[in-house]
Amino acid sequence: MSDSVVIIPTYNEKENIENIIRAVFALEKAFNIVIIDDGSPDGTAAIVKNLMDGEFAGRLFLIERSGKQGLGTAYICGFKWALENGYDYIFEMDADFSHNPNDLPRLYAACAEQGADVAIGSRYCNGMNVVNWPLGRVLMSYYASVYVRIITGMKIKDTTAGFKCYRRRVLETIELDKIHFKGYAFQIEMKFTAYKCGFKLVEVPIIFINRVLGTSKMNSSIFGEALLGVLQLKWQSLFRKYPHYEVPA
Repeated sequence: MSDSVVIIPTYNEKENIENIIRAVFALEKAFNIVIIDDGSPDGTAAIVKNLMDGEFAGRLFLIERSGKQGLGTAYICGFKWALENGYDYIFEMDADFSHNPNDLPRLYAACAEQGADVAIGSRYCNGMNVVNWPLGRVLMSYYASVYVRIITGMKIKDTTAGFKCYRRRVLETIELDKIHFKGYAFQIEMKFTAYKCGFKLVEVPIIFINRVLGTSKMNSSIFGEALLGVLQLKWQSLFRKYPHYEVPA
């Protein structure tokens, strides 16, 4: 059994799903995959089931949920499944190849070999490494991260990044049922909570490539939730006691 699992949430990703699965399984480092599908009407889950029952039995898993319930709840579902099934390194990754599967071993190494508790695939820690995004969206994303850094005090340059590796102990320590944002604010909330719990967050430079196939799930309301959510997170943190990981004796 692999010590690592990649969580991939999906909604209408039939154009990408088989290719992304095959790309992950082609890596020299062994990763398992769990797909969290929110009732995709385009048949995404059927494609995954076919691969599960065939050549990727025992390495590929599927959790089907009814209807769109939000990115954050999909990842929380995946986190709980990964912990229950004994994985030591748990990854977040998009289905649309905006995150390059070839970067997974680099995120793994940052945690497994270089001491990070959370490894973040960062678009902005080494300039602006974004391909095929309109300039307006690049600037909006970049300055949103600047805003989050100012409000939260985190030293992370890509605070909204969704390509990450967590050590098991991070997800065991974070009170997952208290994570309540569902959109892109979820990504900020997870980093901020890990930061407040005393974990080491490290950025690993990646090149982010905008999807070629399928439809983006980003919209202005998701982005608005993130901007207002940061203020809420900071305010609540003033009154909340965060759990800290206790190193085994």
